[in-house]
Amino acid sequence: MSGPLADRIDIKLEVPAPREAELVAPIAAEASESIRERVQKARQAQVHRQGKPNALLGTREIDRHCTTDREGDQLLRHALARLLLSARAYHRVLRVARSIADLAEKTSIAAEHIAEAIQYRRLDASF
Repeated sequence: MSGPLADRIDIKLEVPAPREAELVAPIAAEASESIRERVQKARQAQVHRQGKPNALLGTREIDRHCTTDREGDQLLRHALARLLLSARAYHRVLRVARSIADLAEKTSIAAEHIAEAIQYRRLDASF
């Protein structure tokens, strides 16, 4: 996949096949109902804050609604330089980080949200 096309995908994850032990072992996991409620609450926060979900934010709206703390800004600048992120990728990282912060019920984007969003772009090199 070409770089410009890959840039248009917000989240890229490698999902390896589970081992047999992982399939049969009981796992304590969050219930689907709980996850659905958290997602609905995050979406309501987005619509209340900016009138639409984060996925529909334009560049200027991202600049307005996706501000980071100082540590997050430094991490993002470092990632821009080191990972050679395009302007499109930069804005997508911010938009995903805003969604991560919303799911965590945080009003501002912190470095941990930026770090997680950057991790979701880690497969960029393989495209």
